[in-house]
Amino acid sequence: MNFDFSDDQKFLKNEARKFLEANCPTSRVRKILDDDAKAYDEALWKAVAGQGWLGAAIPEEHGGLGLGHIELCAIAEELGRVVAPIPFASTVYFLAEALMLAGSDAQKAALLPRIAAGEVIGCVATSEGPGVLSASAIQASVSGGRLSGTKLPVTDGDIATHALVLAKENGQPGLFLVNLSAGVTREALATLDPTRDAAKLTFSGAAAERLGAAGEGLSLLEQVTDRAAVLLAFEQSGGADKCLEMAKAYALERYAFGRVIASYQAIKHKLADMYVKNELARSNAYYGAWALNTNAPELPVAASAARIAASEAFWFGAKENIQTHGGIGFTWEVDAHLYYRRSRQLALVAGAARVWKERLVSHLERRNAA
Repeated sequence: MNFDFSDDQKFLKNEARKFLEANCPTSRVRKILDDDAKAYDEALWKAVAGQGWLGAAIPEEHGGLGLGHIELCAIAEELGRVVAPIPFASTVYFLAEALMLAGSDAQKAALLPRIAAGEVIGCVATSEGPGVLSASAIQASVSGGRLSGTKLPVTDGDIATHALVLAKENGQPGLFLVNLSAGVTREALATLDPTRDAAKLTFSGAAAERLGAAGEGLSLLEQVTDRAAVLLAFEQSGGADKCLEMAKAYALERYAFGRVIASYQAIKHKLADMYVKNELARSNAYYGAWALNTNAPELPVAASAARIAASEAFWFGAKENIQTHGGIGFTWEVDAHLYYRRSRQLALVAGAARVWKERLVSHLERRNAA
């Protein structure tokens, strides 16, 4: 079985790389990092929308390209390589996927074309503070179609137009679609990666529409995060590969005691370990992409494995990239910290690694018991 991209998908991936290398150099990422007034690169967001990437997996009848999830995975990988400062993941991996999975015909018709056009920015508001997400931890509530409660931290919450919110309705958890134009106050939060916005959202009677059936909130959220986990794994793999490239390039040009540092065993071991973790992450990501694109029953297991391996690879690669650069690797001028910041942000955006490890074990136990 061939898990690699097809020739057409490789062409798309190469064209995406060329576009992002030309339109998203690290100097643009740094502008967002340096400017507290900017939460994302609006010009890049419009340019990406113009490429059609926001609607890559959205059906043509809803204004998308209708390409499929494999093509979206290829795009996600290239976005990860440049640590793009745009709300692509929140909007495409979560909001669009949730609508395609459980949205009504009216909800799909109203929002999917606008997502594809770049007019809608999404966010996912599930957490209400530290701790593992559970039904008992949910305090936000919906009554009479109105939402009240507080969510934090919410990635891209300060710039989003619409939110997916986990809240209780008649004592049962549900997943709700909320237009953030009214009934909500926002408070920006400081994070390790300012190139991805985060906020505290306080809802005061905001209009809320339920996705799916009543009481299915946690189940639906798990399905959405499984789909998002595969896409995030490709974004993380792209970042991890770039870290290895940066570390290798520096090791081949930096001299110490008359020799390039790449000739020293300690550096060779670092690069080799990065490569092994990256390949492990890639193989799991490919398996996840197959499961996602075919809606295979193996998706929960494949998504969990991809999420765990990719989070580890990106964090390890970002850390070892800094170490390979030595003292200069810790400085503001070197781009290594941009990747370290993003590696930590992506590792938490859909649940920490320990949550995914527990999910993987639970899925395997249930499968083995069947």
